[in-house]
Amino acid sequence: MIEVQEIRIDPETRRAWRGEEEITLSRKEFDLVHALIARAGDIVTREELMREVWHANFWTSSKTIDVHLGWVRRKLGDDSRHPHLITTIRGKGLRFEKGETAVAS
Repeated sequence: MIEVQEIRIDPETRRAWRGEEEITLSRKEFDLVHALIARAGDIVTREELMREVWHANFWTSSKTIDVHLGWVRRKLGDDSRHPHLITTIRGKGLRFEKGETAVAS
């Protein structure tokens, strides 16, 4: 079980919760959350996400990540304009924040 802020995931059963509420995530959404939350506090590059989540060794489109990230943020209750869970670090990648306050870069 991995828990950061109010989000908890179980990689073995592929289940996720926000507080006590279970969240239904698609396979790719779960993989994206898992890739980020497993390294909470660290920046994960888009290239790493393409390899780990989409198993692609080539760069397709950043829109793939952006679309899934939008769905994940909505399901986790993370405001894309003022995120407190997953922040975009311009030119570097994405970071699942460990604390309650995140500073967007």
